[in-house]
Parts: sequence; structure tokens; C-alpha cells
Amino acid sequence: MRDGVTLRADIYRPKAEGKFPVLLVRTPYDKNGEVEFGLKAAARGYVVIAQDVRGRYTSDGDWYPFKFESQDGYDTVEWAAALPYSNGKVGMFGGSYVGATQFLAAIAGPPHLSGICPNYTASNYHDGWTYQGGAFEQWFNESWTTGLAENTMNRRVNSSGDALAWTQTLPLNSYPVLGAPSAAGLAPYFTDWLAHPSYDDYWKQWSIEDHYAQIQVPVFSMGAWYDIFLGGTLRNYARLKTEAGTEAARRGQRLMIYVGGHAGGWEKQKVGAVDFGTKLPFDLDEAMLRWYDFLLKGIANGVDREKPVRIFVMGQNEWRDEDDWPVPSAKTTRYYLHATKAANGLEGAGTLSTVAPAEEKPDQYVYDPSDAVPTIGGPLCCGPLPTGIGPEDQRPAEARNDVLVFTTSAFSQSMAVTGPVSLDLYVSSSAVDTDFTGKLVDVWPNGFAQNLTEGILRLRYRGSQEKPELANPGDVCHITVDLWATSNVLLPGHKLRLEVSSSNFPRFDRNLNTGEEQARGTRMVKATNVIYHDKSRPSALLVSIAP
Repeated sequence: MRDGVTLRADIYRPKAEGKFPVLLVRTPYDKNGEVEFGLKAAARGYVVIAQDVRGRYTSDGDWYPFKFESQDGYDTVEWAAALPYSNGKVGMFGGSYVGATQFLAAIAGPPHLSGICPNYTASNYHDGWTYQGGAFEQWFNESWTTGLAENTMNRRVNSSGDALAWTQTLPLNSYPVLGAPSAAGLAPYFTDWLAHPSYDDYWKQWSIEDHYAQIQVPVFSMGAWYDIFLGGTLRNYARLKTEAGTEAARRGQRLMIYVGGHAGGWEKQKVGAVDFGTKLPFDLDEAMLRWYDFLLKGIANGVDREKPVRIFVMGQNEWRDEDDWPVPSAKTTRYYLHATKAANGLEGAGTLSTVAPAEEKPDQYVYDPSDAVPTIGGPLCCGPLPTGIGPEDQRPAEARNDVLVFTTSAFSQSMAVTGPVSLDLYVSSSAVDTDFTGKLVDVWPNGFAQNLTEGILRLRYRGSQEKPELANPGDVCHITVDLWATSNVLLPGHKLRLEVSSSNFPRFDRNLNTGEEQARGTRMVKATNVIYHDKSRPSALLVSIAP
């Protein structure tokens, strides 16, 4: 690299004379995992380069997420393009953090980068990666950091043995074998993430969405309805279509959304507790290679004549090709929150209707951080919780008194919810800070409550991710909770349901309700949280209804 640090890569190439396009993957997860794809793509006429990023596995240097990916990505792309068997065209691929290595390289603008194909990745490493709506993505941040720290610790172990120095040790049975490495500073970025809960310069330097104009290559974005980075995947596609740095890049955006992502992959039909049928599984490698056949080899395979958006519609369990995302034919519909009596839990009287409310009493519940609503399935990484991953039955959470449940009547004909989903809420709290969560649910005729998408807002960030502001207890606040998006057909007999609460733990950290710095807080207080749904404060669920 430009600063003298050596990064190591494996190279797979056709057993033939000539020059070939390069497919590059830069990963923190061990380049040895790319053997199968490397052989497959080399047999198809590509040079595949799999590189360990800085500070990981065989590469030198120190690991710190995002910090070096732009400069290292630029240097690696240009090195790859100059290899004697390269034709000078380089495409990148891979998912999750490997999507970050692609976007951050593209922002640096290496001249020989021709395209990127990121799978399930984010658009912003503050909101939608480390935080969401101001809440800390606790399960992801802690499980991902622990998983990555294993290799970092192994590298310390490998450098901590000094058998010669220990030869003088007596008695012999006190020979230490290995010096136990310190865990101090094992993952400094984790504490840095906690130290920067707001969207400040620490995050802005790496934000993809703040640098779309610097991306000058076509992007094939892949993602999934139950993926932890779905919001960023959709945002990357929609905004790059208008904000990318060249007309070719703007016109070259493509999007594919399947079901599982981190929640179960693309090669099987069952994700979580739901079987989505035989049409769901597809060959992700083939989808990517077919796109690169057109982009890097100029093969006339019809890619340029296809619609740019392909989504899997749940419920109907069919693939659909669309002209754009959000789907142009979908219309935003408000489902207002109603309750003739308390809406707490499944035994409550909460309903959803397109009829605006008149005068109704508000609903309230007590949020106790020491007894938080458990995460049941949903978009998780890395690895499932004991309560599952992806679509799971939400009734155990809905039975709680600190969850408000609002449900439509059963639909007599199919209704397609396809597009962005959000909550427009009027709320108050007895605390100076608390969270509000929302979850969209498809209720089957047998009662199974399938979660579709979810979101959260930390009240102090109701006005800005950059400038938190505590609330005045009892004051009514008008807030928006982003539930991202879904595509799901509610079949006849099904119902649409909304859950509103104040916790989803341990996916998100528990708001302690004190207004103190969350990273250092230990003191918890209960909060009485109120949802208003009357004529002057018409709280509503906003969904996109498609033909």
C-alpha cells in the first residue's frame, strides 16, 4: 500500500493465454473462504483476487473498520489492473462489511474500477449500521466485534511466545508455555462507536450517502427484506440513480431484493419460521457473474434490456421486475391508530383503519428497562438469538402489557404492501429520554404473527441525528419512526398489525430513561409512555399499497 504496509491476496486465473477482467474481493473474514468462487469465476474467464484487508489474517497492519478502506481499495484496484494478465477492467463484489470495502474504494475513484456489486450492506456507518434511529445496535455491534476479535487475539498470541527467554525459569513446572496476551485495546473501535452516539465528523468521513457524487461506476446492489442493512441497500440504489457522479453510473444502477440476507441467505426457501416456496432460492454467484459478463466483457446477454429492479414479493412468493424503487405505482396509505379501550397486548382493543380518528383517549404503558421487550427474530447479525432470526411468531411479545397492539379487520381480498413503511406518532413520556419502537406484522388466519419490518427512535434524536435534545416530561412530541420497507401480499383472511413499544432487546440497547450518556449509564428508571390518537393528534401507520 502507499504507506508501505503489505496486504496479501490469493489470485485465481484462467489456465489460458490472454488478458482478462478482474473480480476483486477485499475481506476481513479470511480470503480462504473465496476458493470455491475463485475457481468458478476463473473457469468462466475472470481473474479473481481475494485479499485480506489491513490487519486481518495474512495481511499486515492494524485492523480498524472503515479507516483505510478507501486508500487501500484504490491502491489494490490499480495494482490489480496493472497485472500482466489483467485487461485493465476491475469489478468488486461481496457482502456485509465487504460491501463497505467496495463503496469506500469507489468513493476514492480508482481509474480502473469499472463496477461494484455489494450484497446486503449499508449506506451510512452511523445510522443503519452502528445505530438506528439513535439507538445502539447492541446485538450486531457486540457479536460482530467479538467474532472479529478472535483473529486479532490470535495475532497477539502468535507474537507473544518467547521460549528462549523462559529457559531460565525455575521450577521447570512453572514454564509459562505462552504469555497470555492482554485484551486491552483489542477492539478500540467499539468504544469509539459508543463515544460517538451522534452523527458527527467521526462518522461523516466514512458516510457513503454523503459522498454519492464521488461514485462514478455502475452499482448492482443486492439486499434482503430481513437484513440488518436493508435501509441502506435501498437508499444506495434510490439516491445513486440521481446523485452518482456520472451519467453512466446513474443509468447503471440495479437492485435485487430477496428475503434472507444475514437472516438466512438466498439458497434456501425457508427463512426463520416461514417457507417462502420453491421460487425463492437463486444462484447469487450467477446473478452477479451475468451482470459482470455484460459490464466487463460486453456479452449481449440481455442485461441491458431488463428492468433495473427485481424484488421477491412475500405472501405471494413471486419474483417481480419493476421500473424503479420505490415502486412507482405504489400509493402511500395512512392506517390510523384507534382504541375504544386500552390497546395493551393481544387482549387489548387497538385497531387500524383508514378512517381518521375523532375524540379518543390515548394509550399508555410502563416501559421498564430491567424487563425489556425481547427481540424475536427480525433483521439480525451476526448469528441468531435463541428467539430466532428473520420471520418468527411475534405473539409472545404481543402478549405483554408494555406492547400496544393495533390490528385491521381481516382482508377479503389480497393487498400488496410494497415500499417504504413509517410511523407518524404523537407521543409523550414521563422521562426526559426514552425509545419508541414499531413493528409491522402480517397476522395469518391461524394467528401466526409474522414480523415484516421494524424500527426505533431514541426520543433525544427526534429532531436531528446530529444534535440530541432531551424532552420535557409530559410534553407531546410529534415523531417519525422509520420502519424501512417491505414487499408482502396480505392474502384473504390475513390482517395487518402494528406493534408499538419502547424496547426491542438485545437487538437494540435499552434506553435507561435517565437522559444520561447511554455508554456509561447503569441507573434505570421506569417511564410511562403515551401514544395519542385523536382528531388533533392522529397517529398513523404509513404503508405503500401497490396494485
